[in-house]
Amino acid sequence: MKRIFLNAFVIAGLGLAVTGCKDNNNEAEVAEEKEVATAQEEAMLFNVNTSESVIEWQGEKPTGTHTGVIKVANGSFKANDSVIESGTFVIDMKSIEVTDLEGDQKSNLEAHLKGTVEGQEGDFFNVNEYPEATFEVTGITEEAGQAMLQGNLTLKGETKNIAFPVSISREGETISIKSEEFTIDRTKWNVNYGSKSVFDGLGDKFINDDVALKINLTASKA
Repeated sequence: MKRIFLNAFVIAGLGLAVTGCKDNNNEAEVAEEKEVATAQEEAMLFNVNTSESVIEWQGEKPTGTHTGVIKVANGSFKANDSVIESGTFVIDMKSIEVTDLEGDQKSNLEAHLKGTVEGQEGDFFNVNEYPEATFEVTGITEEAGQAMLQGNLTLKGETKNIAFPVSISREGETISIKSEEFTIDRTKWNVNYGSKSVFDGLGDKFINDDVALKINLTASKA
């Protein structure tokens, strides 16, 4: 596999946070799967702190909005001279949690999203068949002073390359990667339930295709 290195010119070191601004509802750039970045031998390994890392999500429909979080199962990044060169993190899809509801409403929506309701397994994420999602770094670019993290997102058996704005900083032996809020079109990963772009005749009973995400990761030197 061809080695891809992330040039220090792209990020002026992790010691300085990249703090450019973009619209909160910025839609991630989506492309076909790309070659995964590899690190040089001397790159240092940083392991993701799963207790301090989380993915926030928000979904909308005409009658309201739901919010929640998903846990990160594991992950690691390699950096050399304060520049990330490669990395992967795994998302625990069985940990999907709804944060705007309580009681039966909360547990019922979580079960529907996870696909643990008999006969509705494939509506959303079908976690028994697809218990994990993965993100593999393919590169980092810069657009108008904003760092854009690129990677292959594999979700529900489908892999697409996405790019979204991030701020990256390093303090001592800890790296923090925080994304701006961005959106992805769930139907590109075959999550089609309630999509008016897939199904006709839904009226106002549809769910928006775009899901808002915000990724917060910390990783410590191994």
